[in-house]
Amino acid sequence: MSEINHADGAGAPAGPAAAPASHDSPSSAQTTIAALATAQGSGGIAIVRLSGPLSGKLLARLFVPGSAAFTGFRPWTLHHGRILDASGRELDDVLCVLMPGPGSYTGEDCAEIHCHGGQAIVSAILETLFACGAVPAKRGEFSRRAYLNGRMDLSQAEAVAELIAAPGREALEQSLRRLDGELSRRVTQVRSRLETVRVHMSLAVDFPDDEVEILDRPDFLVRVREAEQALQELLCGVERARVTRSGARVVLAGSVNAGKSSLMNALLGVSRALVTDVPGTTRDFIEESVLFGDLPVRLVDTAGLRDSDDTVESLGIERSREQIERADCLVLVVDGSAGDAAEDEGSVCPDRVVGDLLESAPADLPVLVLWNKADLRRPSGRPAWCRRSGGGLPPFMCVSALTGEGIDRFCETARDCILGSLPPAGESVAPNDRQARALRGAAGELSALSRDIEAGQLYDLLSVRLDMACAFLDDAIGVGTAQDVLNRVFESFCIGK
Repeated sequence: MSEINHADGAGAPAGPAAAPASHDSPSSAQTTIAALATAQGSGGIAIVRLSGPLSGKLLARLFVPGSAAFTGFRPWTLHHGRILDASGRELDDVLCVLMPGPGSYTGEDCAEIHCHGGQAIVSAILETLFACGAVPAKRGEFSRRAYLNGRMDLSQAEAVAELIAAPGREALEQSLRRLDGELSRRVTQVRSRLETVRVHMSLAVDFPDDEVEILDRPDFLVRVREAEQALQELLCGVERARVTRSGARVVLAGSVNAGKSSLMNALLGVSRALVTDVPGTTRDFIEESVLFGDLPVRLVDTAGLRDSDDTVESLGIERSREQIERADCLVLVVDGSAGDAAEDEGSVCPDRVVGDLLESAPADLPVLVLWNKADLRRPSGRPAWCRRSGGGLPPFMCVSALTGEGIDRFCETARDCILGSLPPAGESVAPNDRQARALRGAAGELSALSRDIEAGQLYDLLSVRLDMACAFLDDAIGVGTAQDVLNRVFESFCIGK
């Protein structure tokens, strides 16, 4: 096996074996960086990635082809052979590929060494590259170079990291849409329409006494409102994207000894929360990550709510109420072993804490009621008291943290309730938190601009609002983004990407 067509070479140069093509690039004077592109630790295969002007030379110096027919690296083609260290000793049996710029991922000459995934092998290859002139890549430096060389805008670069970290299918699809440039295209379309308006406004400001073509105010107002509406459509999916990407906050709440900690342990599959028969054992909230189907969840076990003179427990109860206010889904846990049949069927909740939370929970907050310890006692059906203040009927189910009864059904129901409370995913693209802040800033300026137009403000004052809106849109996709913002974005990347 001497040559294997490389899948990443679609649209890349083809032809006979050739030396790396020279090219002019905004970062052609930069150092050559190297890093492990696959996950840390031992594995079947590891990929060491290079980017920079020495990539081709280092590969040519350290690679010994496995075929006598090899006459040089053919771009975008995998070549089989051995990799050497700086003194000429063989390190591993490898596949190597050269990807010349400017059509590579970073826009520079790039190379990859596909080796066996032992840590000693990877370390030896990296040490050799560093000894021969490469330098260790920083976090996100490959993607940062791609951004600086115009291979992608900032929103696409962020999508790379989000794609890698996507915890579920929906988050994955959103990241792919941003990586494909859908968000950039839609923001750029709004930006282009506003730029046309800016041209007319500049004429009105610079030549107020001349007969030049300018927008009349009604037409001006229509265009501004259309742009604002386009931004609001982009922003409507932000909350759903946040939940599917970062996880829904599911808070277990109720009285002491209702079995919240046992329920959390059952959901996690491990003994994470301390469980005893002593009321008030949980003094602070405990938060852990878990999946409800394909939905990432931040599961929060809170201290039981009751009146307490204990200072530490009171602080824990206060924190519990703070967690309830931040919940994306509230799970009210009832001690099924307490009370009697008359209380179970009555119209007044036998658990005062659960009854109060049913009354006070915001109408748009998903709420589920769990009758825990169903292995000890269960109601004959849905109790009459299990209703919300507005008359709505929250999902009610019996579970047992001890036996596992109803746990899977609860996870499915909670997932459906959370996603059902959010705008549907549809086919639209949703911005991430940083992009959303910029888009909200632009929408806010356009809203204020609409009011100023209606109030008859002068064009030179209106232009300030329009300039600010355009600046926010530039921030969303990374046009002229400040270095400190770029540093924060790329420092969240892994080293090899």
